[in-house]
Amino acid sequence: MKRFLYVFVLAALVANIFTYCIKPPDYPIEPVITFGSVSPNTILQQPFFKLADTVYTDLVFTFTDGDGDLGFDDGTVSVIIKDTRLPNIPLNYLLPKVDPQGAGNGISGTARIRVQVSCCIPDPINGIPLPACDTLPTSSQLRDTVIYSIQIKDRAGHLSNVVETTPITLICKRQ
Repeated sequence: MKRFLYVFVLAALVANIFTYCIKPPDYPIEPVITFGSVSPNTILQQPFFKLADTVYTDLVFTFTDGDGDLGFDDGTVSVIIKDTRLPNIPLNYLLPKVDPQGAGNGISGTARIRVQVSCCIPDPINGIPLPACDTLPTSSQLRDTVIYSIQIKDRAGHLSNVVETTPITLICKRQ
């Protein structure tokens, strides 16, 4: 009987030690994102491809959300990506609905968003804007740089911080 009691007390102590050593994460209820990578980071601009929807850049970021309410069932936008050259034209994407799985301390993970290849936007000449995606021989622009900003929104309407990608080089003209 003493031996049984001794083993029981020892098992309870070991269980307590593990309980206090492994603390679950405590994330804020607003989503928090961190930029991961962009691939490829040098690409030809969109007009060089016969099918514009066949060439992409993958943007990777990590996220945490304290109440685990990411993604929507109804197609509501949950990822806002902006080309910093055109900040008033957002590219809207969806995160799949994440089941919090009873995690009272939130969720974390990695997301990859495929963004269609963009166009070069030439600098104006004498204040006159030039057409985007210009590949004519008269165009002198050889390269352009794209940086995307990324932000996510959860079901409660909380917006994450905004992160920016590393620069992506667009090749405007073939030489």
